[in-house]
Amino acid sequence: MTMIETNLQAVHARIEQACLRAQRPLSDVTLLAVSKTFGPEAVQAAFTCGQLAFGESYVQEAVEKILTLRHLGLQWHCIGPIQSNKTRLVAEHFDWVHTVDRLKTAQRLSSQRPAHLAPLQVCIQVNVDGGATKSGVAPDQALVLAQQVAALPNLRLRGVMSIPELAPDFVAACALFKGVKDVFDALNAEGLGLDTLSMGMSHDLEAAIHAGSTMVRVGTAIFGGRPAPA
Repeated sequence: MTMIETNLQAVHARIEQACLRAQRPLSDVTLLAVSKTFGPEAVQAAFTCGQLAFGESYVQEAVEKILTLRHLGLQWHCIGPIQSNKTRLVAEHFDWVHTVDRLKTAQRLSSQRPAHLAPLQVCIQVNVDGGATKSGVAPDQALVLAQQVAALPNLRLRGVMSIPELAPDFVAACALFKGVKDVFDALNAEGLGLDTLSMGMSHDLEAAIHAGSTMVRVGTAIFGGRPAPA
């Protein structure tokens, strides 16, 4: 058994246990394998174990992997900040974007999405705790942005994504994630019909699932530590 296979089994077990504790069906939660900085061979290894959805933060690196592995029929999620000069690459190659935090970015993605592709699935990113190093719209501005994004052609608004600051313990992490869930619920109360709450990573996926996450983004616990910069 390879390291990636062993790690994937362990992550799936953690998700299953977290769902049991939260009294939620396992089918509620999707695992997104975050493969940024790892090569196509690592993605291929995870695919061999049944993993189909992958998250990438660095657009140029991701596009190279997407093209190399296009025969596998994988689902690719952009989970990093998007610079204006990278929106076309994202629109042309990704299936999902989790990090829409301004109308201009959404407009560019919409206008640059090729006509032959399905609508780009998008989440708005919310900075729930005001972390200075985190991107995202403030919670009290989320409704306006969500309504604007939902009105754009070639995009389909699916939900909310957030990366809260690291919490000291499970209870504190649950409280932070509940703040994101509150935003998600408020948007749905306005009739937006969202189905995706993207939150939780290797170190805090249990708390995220407890608070209502439907998609956890896990990298280190699957692929190991990130390679050191050259």
